Amino acid sequence: MTAALQPIFELEQSRSQIILDGTSTLASHQALNRSAWQQKASSYVENAEENWKREQPRWGIWSIPNTSAPLLPDDLSGKRCVELGCGTAYVSRWMERRGGEIYSLDPTKNQLKTAHRLKDAHASEVRLVEGFAENLPFADASFDFAISEYGASLWADPYKWIPEAARVLKPGGRLVFLTCHVLAQLCAPDSEEDPHASELLRPYLGLYRLEWTEPDTVEFCLPHGKLIELCLANQLHVDRLLELGAPEEGASDYSWASPDWAGSWPTEEVWFMTKTS
Repeated sequence: MTAALQPIFELEQSRSQIILDGTSTLASHQALNRSAWQQKASSYVENAEENWKREQPRWGIWSIPNTSAPLLPDDLSGKRCVELGCGTAYVSRWMERRGGEIYSLDPTKNQLKTAHRLKDAHASEVRLVEGFAENLPFADASFDFAISEYGASLWADPYKWIPEAARVLKPGGRLVFLTCHVLAQLCAPDSEEDPHASELLRPYLGLYRLEWTEPDTVEFCLPHGKLIELCLANQLHVDRLLELGAPEEGASDYSWASPDWAGSWPTEEVWFMTKTS
């Protein structure tokens, strides 16, 4: 660990319960998801290379510009920022372009390998950290801004990662995350090759953990009321909920993402929150 990183890293052993070399037992969803993303990583290299070059962010499965879905402020100068579940860390690069001091965390070695290569290619100073968002290796009140785009927001247990995100945010700090819309999850068929249905396929009440196959993965999604309740319990004030469907003439690289379906119902949701104390 370098001297530059030392001040915000949590030194207590209680914050180091998950050892990434496999010597400690991971939760079942952590092991499954990390294994799946180790296998998927090569499929996201081209996307990573394009996004590291991109100056203006584009979000989610429909590549919606930041002007329409403003997940990032225009200026992050003087702000310490963290990306939770960064994958190849292109969101972190976008934050760095806006002037922030950036830390970027993910548990997947192959994704981080791509991120390290692109960091070197772009002479970036983003700090890449291997770890799970459910057990952050950072001290309390370390960050001004935290973000997740289909990282911790989808693949980590919200009852663990949201309290951790709140813990490492300073009072007045902001949390923004983009994930699958709850309605899209209710209408998602068992096979990701199939488009969303026009009827509900699973119950809304009790929605929490969704298990998928090919590959075996676990996603998390809470009913909106439960998510708001969880955030408020962790001193996170909900400022805004943005519900995203397909834009006009929208297209996606994912076979299940139907522009026709997403012209009527939202596929993604973005939560904007502020740490109150």
